[in-house]
Amino acid sequence: MLNFVLCDDNLAVLNKLSKMLESIFMQNNIDASIGFKSTSANEVLSYFKNNSVNALFLDIELQSNFSGLQLAKEIRLINKTAYIVFLTGHLEYMLLAYKVKTFDYLPKPITMERLQETVLRMLADAKYSPKKYICIDNKNTIINQDSIYYIHKDGMKLIFHTDNRSYEVYSSFNKIQSCLPDNFVRCHKSYIVNIDKITDIEASSIILFDNHKSCCIGPKYKNNFLEVFNYGNYPEYLDGTNN
Repeated sequence: MLNFVLCDDNLAVLNKLSKMLESIFMQNNIDASIGFKSTSANEVLSYFKNNSVNALFLDIELQSNFSGLQLAKEIRLINKTAYIVFLTGHLEYMLLAYKVKTFDYLPKPITMERLQETVLRMLADAKYSPKKYICIDNKNTIINQDSIYYIHKDGMKLIFHTDNRSYEVYSSFNKIQSCLPDNFVRCHKSYIVNIDKITDIEASSIILFDNHKSCCIGPKYKNNFLEVFNYGNYPEYLDGTNN
């Protein structure tokens, strides 16, 4: 799920933007939510320091001790990847805004059509990004690859176990494996694991993660998996086995 944060010193504008975004999420079946909104730059900065955020819609002229541009610079020190969209009625700020890796710039008053265009472009960018995100179904459910601990095959479903929740989708390993980077390796007929999340392996058969979860290593996949985990020798195919 994509987590959006909104910041504008005008509460009426903030609430209207929130409702517009929620309407866009619903109409386009986008797996996203507004995790936090505030008129305070300090509150937004604090939220960024303690939460995973995908997108920020930010008023460029905040009536506070620092401007939207200054807030964006501070956020870039702790979050290099979040999409930043600036809101303002002053076009002269446009060039300055792009210095903080801005995704888009929305002039006020914001229209539903222009806002939806930006959100859908953002979604497409996240969906097709080869490094950071993965779209796990046809309902625009996008998750950060780095947040995945392991993927469990349960009948016709795949369960993606992540930092903060699990996602269930009707799919197969064959469909999803081409979207995964090299650090995702098959360790069992029912499991693909993110080796970057592993904290320990017990008796060469039980994989432990730092979220206190675990999964098994299957005999068919054991040699190949341990070769990857111990030496970084990746197979040509994700589900390469010891034939």
